[in-house]
Amino acid sequence: MTKAEPRPLPVAKLLLPWYDRHARVLPWRARKGETPDPYAVWLSEIMLQQTTVATVGPYFKDFLTRWPTVEELAAAPIDDVMKRWAGLGYYSRARNLHACAVAVANDHGGRFPDDEAALQKLPGIGPYTAAAIAAIAFDRPATVIDGNVDRVVTRLFAIETPLPLSKPEIREAAETLTPQKRAGDFAQAMMDLGATICTPRNPSCNRCPLETICAARAQGIAETLPRRAPKKARPTRYGACFFVTRPDGAVLLRRRVARGLLGGMMEVPTTPWVEVRSPDEAHMDHAPVKVKWRKRLGAVEHTFTHFHLVLTVFTAEAKAREAASAEGIWTPPEELDGEALPSVMRKVVTLATEGL
Repeated sequence: MTKAEPRPLPVAKLLLPWYDRHARVLPWRARKGETPDPYAVWLSEIMLQQTTVATVGPYFKDFLTRWPTVEELAAAPIDDVMKRWAGLGYYSRARNLHACAVAVANDHGGRFPDDEAALQKLPGIGPYTAAAIAAIAFDRPATVIDGNVDRVVTRLFAIETPLPLSKPEIREAAETLTPQKRAGDFAQAMMDLGATICTPRNPSCNRCPLETICAARAQGIAETLPRRAPKKARPTRYGACFFVTRPDGAVLLRRRVARGLLGGMMEVPTTPWVEVRSPDEAHMDHAPVKVKWRKRLGAVEHTFTHFHLVLTVFTAEAKAREAASAEGIWTPPEELDGEALPSVMRKVVTLATEGL
């Protein structure tokens, strides 16, 4: 006697009516009866990668106001895009965003492809983003799995394998849930459920539309899931930055190389970031001009994904002749806010200018 296949869970049947009543109102989300704009869906999905909804909101509105169509974004100088992106972090996303806009405008007539395989051929679009665009913008039955969906599926099926080892199990389970119709609404409903009900701590199980079919709820282990493998310790790196002005008040900045961490962004001239703290005198070999440098009290600290950074900050005023020999871009102080300075460099500017 063969073992009967388990009946698929009626998740869409239970979840979609809840979504119709409780869907979050988000600036990039089409309202009921509206047709989703693929450009807005793509733009929001790129911005939301490893970034919160609250942080993304103002950036999304700014981009859509400045560049209402993918063709206009494609025609914008990359420097302008990087400046408007400053503060969102993960700056390779901004470079890929512009490259993708150019590809869609030039190779696809300004229209995004509507299937996952074609979408993944575009710059900066991986499996998750392709599935999200296909489902939300074009209502294709694509399975969308972000952090919120990870959590919902893990609890729904009581998957006790720790993340990230459980990723294949989660995907296999999630694919059994995706409906053929209203796939875009279903994807957003799963995200909303994870963001508002099935939260990491203190999930509101008694208000969840899936409470009656949730295995983790039945076993009393919902709040303990998903389990996670122990994280490796994050190393610390050290360096120094040189904030120098010339007689007219302009500040010396440099552009980082296009590839790698903070690629293409502007920076206050800095030393390499190394694992062993160097004495102050050793930093002077990297100073952009030969002047008298003053060390600021305190330090700038910033945490990246893979390491924590501690920067000593030196300040100086260069005479016109000294300034002329420096390599970089002299930027008027009133234009600093508009430069594509990443968050860590804005911290440097703040420390360097305190009390001035």
